[in-house]
Amino acid sequence: MMKIGVSGASGQLGSAVVQALAETVAAENLVAISRTPKTDLTYAGRLGDYDQSETLVAAYQGLDRLLLIPGADLRPGIRSRQMLAAVDAAAQAQVGHVFLLSATGTQREGEAAVGAAYWHSEQALIKSAIPAWTILRMSYFSETLVEEVRMSLTAGGLAALEDSRVSFVSRGDVAKAAAAALTSEGHEGAIYQLTGPETLRGKAVCRLVAQHIQRPFVLNVMRAEVLRAGLLKTGLHEVVADAVVSIKTRQARGAYDIVSGDIVRLTGGTPCSLAEILASTAGGLGQS
Repeated sequence: MMKIGVSGASGQLGSAVVQALAETVAAENLVAISRTPKTDLTYAGRLGDYDQSETLVAAYQGLDRLLLIPGADLRPGIRSRQMLAAVDAAAQAQVGHVFLLSATGTQREGEAAVGAAYWHSEQALIKSAIPAWTILRMSYFSETLVEEVRMSLTAGGLAALEDSRVSFVSRGDVAKAAAAALTSEGHEGAIYQLTGPETLRGKAVCRLVAQHIQRPFVLNVMRAEVLRAGLLKTGLHEVVADAVVSIKTRQARGAYDIVSGDIVRLTGGTPCSLAEILASTAGGLGQS
């Protein structure tokens, strides 16, 4: 039986992937890798810090398949450096097949852009000496949109650079798709697009939100510099403000404007719609 590892296992997505894997993979064949590995688990927890490459090489030893999930540090250049180190460590550890979490719409971008790390990671993996690779490009998380909405309730609207189309996907569906790919055959050299069932324009999203919170909620389209200034005024750190603007820029250029059947093909189940995720969290959004 093959041994499967998840690098970045302590994050929200990583934890969900490990949980999905634990339902079908024997405990002795599952390894959760993070900077803060847990020791009270039925499966193995290993120390693997993206900023300490020597820990990665040790953590990846003996793995047949490995999922790399980018870290959460949004400072320019950090995630690219971390993921290049992870790919190199996987090659050194002679991992047979590496699966990489990336994002839809990935293209070559400068390091100030959030998407730069995805492009560098994909290129490094494809060009590496690792025998087999698979890229899982995810769309924009529905849960992240819900958090955006929650923080925008007092403003009565969602900030955007354009009335963009986005195929919102739930974190749970991405986790299930990743787990399914890791435990099945025929994915060598594949690039999957993990998206929700439909694309929605920003105005349609706001109408959905308004229905759930039972009060007006609108789309506020503005220039990038205006959005950045407004974010800084709320007290957000410059790195976070720049990341938000970069993500909104990705939305505006259509990076998430794609619908694929790949989640259905991998899992056999239909991905959740944004409306379903909003309905499950409506109470937390201040529904009256």
